[in-house]
Amino acid sequence: MKKWQTFKIPEVLTDTEQAALLAQPNLRYPTGARNRTMIQLMLDTGLRLAEACNLRWKDIDLNTGKLMVRRGKGAKDRTLWIGEEDLALLRTWRQRQAKDVKGNLEHPFTTLAGKPVSPRYVEAMVKRLAAKAGIEKNVHPHTLRHTFATDLYRETTNIRLTQKALGHSNLATTQIYTHIVDEELEDAMKSFRQTTAVAV
Repeated sequence: MKKWQTFKIPEVLTDTEQAALLAQPNLRYPTGARNRTMIQLMLDTGLRLAEACNLRWKDIDLNTGKLMVRRGKGAKDRTLWIGEEDLALLRTWRQRQAKDVKGNLEHPFTTLAGKPVSPRYVEAMVKRLAAKAGIEKNVHPHTLRHTFATDLYRETTNIRLTQKALGHSNLATTQIYTHIVDEELEDAMKSFRQTTAVAV
């Protein structure tokens, strides 16, 4: 962290670390398929932990990819969009959930008894899978949101779009992600075309 910074830059996962994390759930088991789907969705939409746990199937349009976040932080609704790969994953999980899970299937991410998974369970699950993947960072569910925001801003360079996707009221909250990309640019340019000096 640079001396002029008065805030902590959040830790994010690299593409390699994301792939390693997603490879850990054992898809032979319904809980593994559920966890894989949940982590992928959080990485690709920036859902907060509570938003993911409270998500309902009726808020996901599996045809168009429209996802409605109902009463997110600050009791605000927002609209997100899911890509085709994640939609296919959700469709597959819904079929398996209907077969392997008992009870109420109102929520996508449930226990085998049909109750919504608890935030505490998801926190422990993400931490456990990250350790299993050999990721040395302190990974928690909000790391997935930070990673989404950084990747979205890196790809679009549109801070307002990133703010809207995250559901931030204040743009200043979102601007932390510009500093991550700025540091990457600084480090890249400082090492760009640099070679060991040769005495003449």
